[in-house]
Amino acid sequence: MLSPDNRLRRREDFASAVRRGRRAGRPLLVVHLRTSGATDPHGPGETVPPTRAGFVVSKAVGGAVVRNRVKRRLRHLVRERLTRLPAGSLVVVRALPGSGDAGPEDLARDLDAALLRLLGGAAR
Repeated sequence: MLSPDNRLRRREDFASAVRRGRRAGRPLLVVHLRTSGATDPHGPGETVPPTRAGFVVSKAVGGAVVRNRVKRRLRHLVRERLTRLPAGSLVVVRALPGSGDAGPEDLARDLDAALLRLLGGAAR
């Protein structure tokens, strides 16, 4: 489970990550990452906000049980990788239809590959 400080909740934050961030697609998911050194516009003071993550799992992935299972797996995987991301960044993970049938190791592999590409560790 992600801590409340690490959850992406506002529509504007999702839109900001998707529209202004970088994107890396894999067969099972698409990861949008917006890094910024700016301060948190929603928080008091001049502190750098924590890294926050949000998830988009549409009905194309499967029924409610399948979608919730995919979200739980992705939350768990992202929580383990938050320390690798720059402080204050916004991450949106969008599950593609094949992710409903994929195992946790497949999701982890695609998530790691997408994050590596977004963080500059791999060429296009």
